[in-house]
Amino acid sequence: MAKKDKAHVSETPATAVLRAAKVAFTEHPYEYLEHGGAQHSAAVLGFDPFTVVKTLVMQDQDAKPLIVLMHGNRTVSTKNLARQIGAKSVEPCKPEVAQRHSGYQVGGTSPFGTRREMPVYIESTILDLPRICINGGRRGYLVGIDPQVCVQLLGAKPVQCALAE
Repeated sequence: MAKKDKAHVSETPATAVLRAAKVAFTEHPYEYLEHGGAQHSAAVLGFDPFTVVKTLVMQDQDAKPLIVLMHGNRTVSTKNLARQIGAKSVEPCKPEVAQRHSGYQVGGTSPFGTRREMPVYIESTILDLPRICINGGRRGYLVGIDPQVCVQLLGAKPVQCALAE
């Protein structure tokens, strides 16, 4: 009985957006580990890290923020990404800058319900998966959704910039 109560996590801006859009999602709370990342959450929850999607806040050469959704066991080739989106360069934002743009604590960043609207890019192979787990707006909390939701709600544009970790 107690386990059932613990499975529901309080509302976040991300889950509010998903509920408002009538998106079906599953909740996956886990023990957060500082710098554990998607690999840790995948291991703890028993998911393939390829299906756990990281939300990365990056910026272009003009410090304009953007979001990249990437497989949990891949890294972003910033060179390939910049080329595909027509930027001179792309780099990860510093944690405090990412937090200012997204409104989320680093480690708990969701692409849904961000403080400011940013262009979203998604590694194209994520869209081939039947379901993904993505941050639900707080550390230690993933939501399971159909990856097409990222295109429908966020206007995520597919890119090919994954590098094996």
